[in-house]
Amino acid sequence: MKYLIKLIFLACSWAAAVVGGTATAQGFPSKPVRWVVPFPPGGATDVVVRLLMPKLSERLGQPVVIDNVGGAGGNIGHEQVARSKPDGYTLLYAIPALVTNPSFLKVAVDPDLFNGVIQTTGLTSILVASNGFAPKSVADIISEVKAKPGTVSCATPGSLPTVGCVLLQSFAGADMILVNYKGNAPALTALMAGEINLLFDLGPTVTAPVKSGRVRAVATAFPKRGAQPFPDLPAVSETIPGFDLTAWQGVVVAAGTPREIISRLNADLGIALDQPEVRQKLASTGVDVIGGSADAFDQMIKRDYKRFSEALKKAGMKPE
Repeated sequence: MKYLIKLIFLACSWAAAVVGGTATAQGFPSKPVRWVVPFPPGGATDVVVRLLMPKLSERLGQPVVIDNVGGAGGNIGHEQVARSKPDGYTLLYAIPALVTNPSFLKVAVDPDLFNGVIQTTGLTSILVASNGFAPKSVADIISEVKAKPGTVSCATPGSLPTVGCVLLQSFAGADMILVNYKGNAPALTALMAGEINLLFDLGPTVTAPVKSGRVRAVATAFPKRGAQPFPDLPAVSETIPGFDLTAWQGVVVAAGTPREIISRLNADLGIALDQPEVRQKLASTGVDVIGGSADAFDQMIKRDYKRFSEALKKAGMKPE
């Protein structure tokens, strides 16, 4: 069923693009742009979108209207944009839930139904440990998992934290205890209480607990050292080559959107991201400004969808 829905979506998108793509691209933009945020107002995703919205509106010469469409882990917003006309007037602010939802939920929108526009930011995940857990480094943790299979616990509240535990377990080649939680907040609470050993969580979220000594930061899951908020923290990739659990954020549009429109949006958003006040504001929240080409973001989405899906399937995770 998922495959059939995907084919229908793509067929409609391609047909619309072929019929009206050139004319639409030449006149773009001639009306307001809708920017869908697939989560309720006030969340972390809103910070970047509301910062960029006036800058993008100024560049386009048209109003940009933010539309918070929460529900179903982002799927409702994902579906609205996937079904929209591929003409650049409906944007989606995407986070890794776009590529992890198909592994966790029976009804999810396929990431192939979108074209990347630009990666706006990268937010690192941090591997944190309870204070009572003896291993101090990633190498020590791997050794512990191998020596004592089925004894080291790692929180799996969904999306990237679950992927992190699964990848860690896969590299160790031995079972860990994967403990489900309904959200990162209760998982972090359990970690501080010593009920579990490990958790992958976002840098800004764990900064206060780490600095107050309630949990211990082990490594960054960014591709290399230097990411905020712990630039001197070792990277997991120094022990597990290729390990990358970047909580990227970015803009996508419906598949089949003309390349000229994607290029225009990429250029205008890139200029907005490069404004000093934007960079300063985002740096103060603990995120790294990325930017880059539409193709680079497209490749990142496809890469993460493939590797995360394969890892979760190998670990026996099934959509619910």
